[in-house]
Amino acid sequence: MKYFDLELVGKLAIKYLDVKTLNVKIWPMAKAEERDHVDRWLESAWLEDMPFLDLEVEGIVDRMNGLNRRLRRRLNAVIEEGGLTYQEWDVLGALRQAGPPFRRSAGSLAKRTELSSGAMTSRLDRLEKSGLVRRLPDPDDRRGVIIELTKAGEKKWVEAARAQAAYENLIGTALNKSEKKQLNSLLRRLMIEFERTEGEGSKKP
Repeated sequence: MKYFDLELVGKLAIKYLDVKTLNVKIWPMAKAEERDHVDRWLESAWLEDMPFLDLEVEGIVDRMNGLNRRLRRRLNAVIEEGGLTYQEWDVLGALRQAGPPFRRSAGSLAKRTELSSGAMTSRLDRLEKSGLVRRLPDPDDRRGVIIELTKAGEKKWVEAARAQAAYENLIGTALNKSEKKQLNSLLRRLMIEFERTEGEGSKKP
């Protein structure tokens, strides 16, 4: 049978409890995250009469919208510096995404960029005048037109995309490699769910 020094055991127990208590007090401070404007809005907003709202979901949606607005503002600023509108830059991008020789029918471009035929004609007129695209006859449709991205148009699009990518690298400074993969995985699950809900009628991202 082993005998213990009860006084020593008591001192160790008190010391352990003191450390545990200290850890409990310090833990929230050490792990506390920085607060953003969404935190402040959710705390100040009068939401008591809307129990159907999930504040965690509200925080996610508001942060996603806020990040999207900031990225879009920066992109618009970069595009405008190049003398383009976002819609025109979108048309150039749709052509480049077609792959060499970077051609699409006017109808396909209108559908892909969600523009009416009239709006598309207006944008193509300006882009062609600037030497960024050229119209070619459609070999399969005498009344149809094929739109081709010129070298100047490709350069203009790539320059804006490169400047935007540099700004998007802010994500790389805020998250480590593991966190970026985790965030991508979570966003992918959300996107898949929305695509499933929208069905075949789901439009471009």
